[in-house]
Amino acid sequence: MANAIKARRMVGKIVIVTGAASGIGKATAKRLADEGATVALTDVNEPELTKVADSICAAGGQALALRLDVTSEADWQAAMARILVEWGRLDISVNCAGMAFARPITDTSLADWRRVIATNLDSVFLGTRQAMSAMKESGGCILNIASAAGIKPVSGNAAYGTSKAAIRFFTRIAALEGSPHKIRVNSISPGAVATPMWESTEMWPKQVAEEGGRDAALKALVTGRGFAEPDEVAAAVLFLVSDDARHVTGADLPMDDGFAIA
Repeated sequence: MANAIKARRMVGKIVIVTGAASGIGKATAKRLADEGATVALTDVNEPELTKVADSICAAGGQALALRLDVTSEADWQAAMARILVEWGRLDISVNCAGMAFARPITDTSLADWRRVIATNLDSVFLGTRQAMSAMKESGGCILNIASAAGIKPVSGNAAYGTSKAAIRFFTRIAALEGSPHKIRVNSISPGAVATPMWESTEMWPKQVAEEGGRDAALKALVTGRGFAEPDEVAAAVLFLVSDDARHVTGADLPMDDGFAIA
């Protein structure tokens, strides 16, 4: 039937999304909620996180905002306990939280290195461990956001690229360990995506000045530089965590316009 309403793919699913106050995490949380999931949104930016959760609820979805420092084991334990008390189980975990960092090795302090590794990699370890424990009896799906920078070496990208490369390898090991418990674990490696993460880079002030404002600067990254939209990554997340990908585990999906193979 040409006018048939497409069935929503996430109805009845309980989901946690990190980094949900902005960027890929925000787009993913909204997309999964739109597809019928009940979503626990997590971030350290509570005001923006609450806005995202409120917008989901206003649109008829189900969402809960939880403050979560993804580098804190105690925060992870508290967030997971709240989810299990609230809904009794966890079906899907999406680890989106991360930070950008670009600096030559000789200009990177040990504190810088540890901060990037903690935010980008330790968070995935902690989130995956918590999710696997919660999913051990009934199965589930974990999706980690890596990066094309973790596939192709780029000068000045040692800390960030290393953290993202490690996510891809860690994902494969987690997939092996999750398989006996019917837990699928996959990753996505996007290229450049137009998110607020770019605001911490050296090129951002010039981008804003040239385009006349923050929103215009982000839009220009897509129209002028070929960056992906967060919604495009969210669409790939939806596929990999849905039953359409029920036979897919231990895989990494590059979304980089061929950057890593050029």
